Amino acid sequence: MATLEINDLHVTVETENGPREILSGVDLTIKQGETHAIMGPNGSGKSTLAYSLAGHPKYTVTQGTVTLDGEDVLAMTVDERARAGLFLAMQYPVEIPGVSVSNFLRTSATAIRGEAPKLRTWVKEVKTAMTELQMDPAFAERNVNEGFSGGEKKRHEILQMELLKPKIAVLDETDSGLDVDALRVVSEGVNRVRATGEVGTLLITHYTRILRYITPDYVHVFAAGKIVKSGGPELADELENEGYEKYAKGGASA
Repeated sequence: MATLEINDLHVTVETENGPREILSGVDLTIKQGETHAIMGPNGSGKSTLAYSLAGHPKYTVTQGTVTLDGEDVLAMTVDERARAGLFLAMQYPVEIPGVSVSNFLRTSATAIRGEAPKLRTWVKEVKTAMTELQMDPAFAERNVNEGFSGGEKKRHEILQMELLKPKIAVLDETDSGLDVDALRVVSEGVNRVRATGEVGTLLITHYTRILRYITPDYVHVFAAGKIVKSGGPELADELENEGYEKYAKGGASA
């Protein structure tokens, strides 16, 4: 069973006034098959955690460890992290002009699997996943995210997740900018992957609305760069009713 372990993670970002600490001691363990939701106010460091795990060069790890199945994630390059089984669905997916969705997906699958998927089987896989996500098959020949709506970009992120089958998937505010219908379709895609029991999911969000479709095993409150409280799904209901204010002020601890 794959396990992602984050211990005492401290991360800084460079500013005009020098380095500023964003994460100040994150501890979290995610096992394959589990779903963890991280909730917290703007500026608490949730997205910094996601991008630090993925290896974004903007962020500098100053202390702590991150391991996947005992292997040092922080020593890996970005592509090595992906091949090891880490996946990031970005809050703001970028456009890649000149690269078609179909080529992007097959190249990614080849890198992850170590060999090119058989074309006939692969085409069927892609078509099935696109149909379930209610994506027009014509999108396969469009450039990655170019001219896509917010909902189309998020569906494409989940399409990648379904096809690449990571060990640990980090979903950074996947519900951001989605209307009710798109949220339902995207959530169903996440749940299909979860149902395999082969993926550990870290779901980062501000709001509980996506948790009406995706029921987490654990909910963590994130404030001032670290987890300050953990609980079950009922903690999300508490946050919906009471907000984050008492945690932002340091009124609770993990």
